[in-house]
Amino acid sequence: MKKLALWEARHPKTVVLIALILLVPSIICFALTKVNYDIMSFLPDSFESVQGEEVLDKTFNNAGISIIVFEDFEPKYVAAVKDEIEKMPAVSSAIWVDTLADITVPYDILPDALTDVFYSNDGSSTMMLVQYKYQGSSTETLNTIKQIKGLLNKNAYISGFSAIIEDTKELTESQAPIYVAIAVITALVALCIMTESWTLPFVILSALGMAIVYNMGTNIFKGEISFITQSIAAILQLGVTMDYSVFLIDRYYEERHKFADRTEAMANAVTKSFIALIGSSLTTVFGFIALCFMTLTLGFDIGFVMAKGVVFGILTVVLILPEIILLTEKYIDKYKHKNYLPRFNNLNNFIVGHRRIFAVVFLVLLVPTYLLQSKLEVYYSFDEALPQSLISIQGLHKLKDDFNMASTQFIIIDDSIPSGKLTKMEEDIKKLDGVSSVLAYNNFIGPAFPDDIIPDEILDICKKDGKQLMMVNSTLASATVELNNHIDELIKLVKSYDPSAIVTGEGAITKDMIVTADRDFKITALMSIGAIFLLLMFTFKSISIPVILILVIELAIWINLALSKILGSDVNFIAPTVINCVQLGATVDYAVLLTTRFREELRLGRTKKDAIINAANAAEQSIFQSAVVFFLATFGVYLVCNINMIKGICALLARGAVISYLSTVFFLTPLLYIFEGVIDKTTIGWKKKGKNQAPTEESHTNTDKEEPENA
Repeated sequence: MKKLALWEARHPKTVVLIALILLVPSIICFALTKVNYDIMSFLPDSFESVQGEEVLDKTFNNAGISIIVFEDFEPKYVAAVKDEIEKMPAVSSAIWVDTLADITVPYDILPDALTDVFYSNDGSSTMMLVQYKYQGSSTETLNTIKQIKGLLNKNAYISGFSAIIEDTKELTESQAPIYVAIAVITALVALCIMTESWTLPFVILSALGMAIVYNMGTNIFKGEISFITQSIAAILQLGVTMDYSVFLIDRYYEERHKFADRTEAMANAVTKSFIALIGSSLTTVFGFIALCFMTLTLGFDIGFVMAKGVVFGILTVVLILPEIILLTEKYIDKYKHKNYLPRFNNLNNFIVGHRRIFAVVFLVLLVPTYLLQSKLEVYYSFDEALPQSLISIQGLHKLKDDFNMASTQFIIIDDSIPSGKLTKMEEDIKKLDGVSSVLAYNNFIGPAFPDDIIPDEILDICKKDGKQLMMVNSTLASATVELNNHIDELIKLVKSYDPSAIVTGEGAITKDMIVTADRDFKITALMSIGAIFLLLMFTFKSISIPVILILVIELAIWINLALSKILGSDVNFIAPTVINCVQLGATVDYAVLLTTRFREELRLGRTKKDAIINAANAAEQSIFQSAVVFFLATFGVYLVCNINMIKGICALLARGAVISYLSTVFFLTPLLYIFEGVIDKTTIGWKKKGKNQAPTEESHTNTDKEEPENA
């Protein structure tokens, strides 16, 4: 490492040039990386509802069906829109009243089979079904939906899952660059205040910016990333890797006083920092890797990209940042200013002086915060995750209000089942609580009509490849207990007629997602705790230190989630899982830094009291700096974000950074002091001193005073 660091320090222009050249393919690959806006696609194929979506997509071209609602409509206008839609290359069919009847026929004398499906209760609104030739989330389908939106007047709304995906895509593409810009600006402001140079923040962000571009560019090897990952990856990477840069710079200025040659000083700083940075980053990496074990593969998407981002952050700090500093050092020194960071000496003296009170508060908070966060209610429905002003969400509300279609389920059954049996099944389905209507070939067309005289567009939507499709509309909203119970009853009923039948649709998939998310929350929390516990155990060669450090940060996580419960905040189902892993992995570094410094002070022969106060005074500025940058980067995005799913994650991350900082300062400081005796007995080499170090006079005078707490 020393040889590599020396070569880099002596060839800074070469290193920076190579780094800049590598940005070109990274930017191109970033632009070419596909973004997945369909969260349901991250469910495993083992679920029957997901298998049903595959059948809908491949057999009926129906996985991404859209529903267009026309209010106060003119039949000629609706028919004209339908004709234009049918001409679009990606459209398989458009089904409206005129598919089966003449539009000149008055509403009052139309068959109930038509009015029940295509008209609202009072006849003031009508709806049209649009099928696509491609997957519901494919580029072709989404582009077609965008074209359809351009045809609609102000009294028309398009809804359905594909329409929601298209709106999400437009919203994300327009706002994601704003998120990054805000994170960069807030980080710049924080660094300008907390470093001693007006130029240094730009140097730090230029290096971290390269790391972000490398990380996002290499996602092309993954194939695609989710829109959530695309939106928060750069912000998270900036927040969790910023302190690595500051750590290296502080070490460099420390080494510069020891060496006449700047390159030697930088090489020494890199060499000494490398192992410490690797150790510090591993806790964060382990937190992100725990997400990769979620059944919902969205966790792998976020976890893998972010773990990779931390690795790129470390490599950039070690391999590129030193050379940028050497090339710009004269400007860094030229525009120096005083340090605006607050001093924490009085606060730390107060905390140590009242250590028993803070320790008791810590213990008292553990149980109620754990219980409160365990009762946190989360939402799964996508209409809550997006702005209500979007046309797809407005369309969804119109379907609920005008057509009693709060949710729609699709039933795929064997086409060989006798029509009499199918009619009986349809009648039984209609009797289920919550069912508003059933669209099925048998009751829509009737068994008296042979298939060869039925229009192809009707056959294609109802019958194909030996399978028949039914659409069941419900007054029950997705992701509710009532609908989940309703789906259980529906599945039981349908399978009594056809054991191979499949029930799918947004409600059925969301129901499976709820089961998956509950399991993922527990598994990933345990895995992140276990992995970080083992890492801390080997790092400190201790059993007690990992317990204390993890408990302190876990309390911060529980407080964070408990506050959402107390405040009644809307929390999406992904957020708690992400917070459990990310807040633990990213902010346990605060606790590690304080504990490491406490150990160093003890090894210098300080008394326990002097050691903890010195450690807190020295470490707290770095912890404060890291927490502030993490907070500002995520809180800034929270303020402007319109996508509630991303907004909620950023809110929890921002609040979590602050709570973890406060938990480290107010709880870990007194706990390390009080349990130092236990730590000494359960840690290998805890107080191992250097050859020429001996206890100070003060340590002898305070020994008797501290014996009771050691005991």
